[in-house]
Order: sequence, then structure tokens, then C-alpha cells
Amino acid sequence: QVQLVESGGGSVQTGGSLRLSCAASGQTVSSYCMGWFRQAPGKMRNFVSTILRDGSTRYADSVKGRFTISQDNGKNTLYLQMNSLKPEDTAMYYCAANTRSWACYSGPQYNYWGQGTQVTVSS
Repeated sequence: QVQLVESGGGSVQTGGSLRLSCAASGQTVSSYCMGWFRQAPGKMRNFVSTILRDGSTRYADSVKGRFTISQDNGKNTLYLQMNSLKPEDTAMYYCAANTRSWACYSGPQYNYWGQGTQVTVSS
């Protein structure tokens, strides 16, 4: 079992920054990858970023160069540093863990999810 709790969301203006945190507990060492996803109202949940067990990272094209995923294994915490935020980044952001497979871009493959943290970017 893995438990995930996100924090760090909030409201910022265009161009601002936020850092999301995801505190993980449980069998996180068995995760193939940890990831961030987001869902805007009325839209599907989309992949944002993932960090694999070997430390390599991947990003959606829409956030590449602006967002950085990282993890502090000592603190069992996953981070998402978000810079140069745009109104289209407004969404509920979810932290997730995939202990099933290397399909790290696929939301349905992630079997543990946090409750989400809201990010709102105003123009």
C-alpha cells in the first residue's frame, strides 16, 4: 500500500511559480515511477510529468522547460516545481504512484493517487 498527500497548490498570476509537494508513505520503493497528472474542469486527466525508478524524468510537451519534477528519497517526497505559469495550467494536480509497470505516461497504470491540490493561474 502507498499513501500520497499533495500540498502546495494555490492561486498565482501569469508568470508566477508554485512548488507542489507529495508526501509518500508505504511501499514506495516498489514503484516503477511516480508522476504528476492534472485535470481541468470538464476535461480529461492528463499526464504532466514522471520520474522513473532510475531517476530519469519525462514531461508533457506543454510543460517542458517550465516544470521540473524531483524527489527527495530521504523524505519520501515528490516535488513539482512550476515556473512561468500560464492560465492554461489551471487544474487540479494529482500525485500518483505506479507499482504495476513501466507505462509511466499512462494514468490508468498508476494504482495509487493522492487527493489532489488545486492550482489556479489568473491572467
